Amino acid sequence: MKFGFEEAQTKYSSGSQRARIWTEQWVSQWIYCPNCASSHVTQFPANLPVADFLCSNCNDQFELKSQKKTFGAKVADGAYFTKIERLASSTNPNLILLNYDLVRMAVLNVFMVPKHFFVPHIIEKRSPLALTARRAGWIGSNILLGRIPDSGRIHIVPNGVAVPKETVFAQWQKTLFLRQEDADARGWLIEVMKCIDLIGSPEFDIEQIYAFEGRLSLLYPNNRNVRPKIRQQLQRLRDNRYLDFVSRGRYRVRRSPP
Repeated sequence: MKFGFEEAQTKYSSGSQRARIWTEQWVSQWIYCPNCASSHVTQFPANLPVADFLCSNCNDQFELKSQKKTFGAKVADGAYFTKIERLASSTNPNLILLNYDLVRMAVLNVFMVPKHFFVPHIIEKRSPLALTARRAGWIGSNILLGRIPDSGRIHIVPNGVAVPKETVFAQWQKTLFLRQEDADARGWLIEVMKCIDLIGSPEFDIEQIYAFEGRLSLLYPNNRNVRPKIRQQLQRLRDNRYLDFVSRGRYRVRRSPP
């Protein structure tokens, strides 16, 4: 994998527009599908409402977001209602986040968020555009990256170094069980996974998870049995080999293969 851009001629003069062309070309040349470990993804025709790339082997779709600065807690996305409608669809895209340096003409960081981590409460509704705007009333969205567990950030290129393809594939497979769940069930599992991250240790006991009862109650105000729900999610995470049972009330996050 090479990290430098091939500086092809473009009709654009601005740096951001040229960077969009160069990053799209780079993804087409070097990014493979981690869902099925096939060769390269293929670029869609321009101006589709959500997706940018397709894996012709498994039909997974991918949306590319690229920028110079490091991605923060949220990233701007497209039309809110379009995004929400596609969350339950098989064509909902995985997200590719690419950080580049225009001076060095190179890719710095690339990571992916699998589509099964996108549930409604991770998509933020933005305020409608002002009446004076060209698209007055249009409602965009933000993807709340800060709400996604660490296991939902699959690093392809951290700090200019390519992660072995086998490692990427194993990390992707670790959470693939989420695709079999409906949005509500996935939401609970993802939130408990995020709580486990916040503990800051791969091994923990159930009382440490219970400490997040207030956080989960705010997210799910209609649920009056949060602790039993937490225990249910831990059991499901264990059944799907995301967690190992250590002893009574104690769990450990299962390591992905190196």
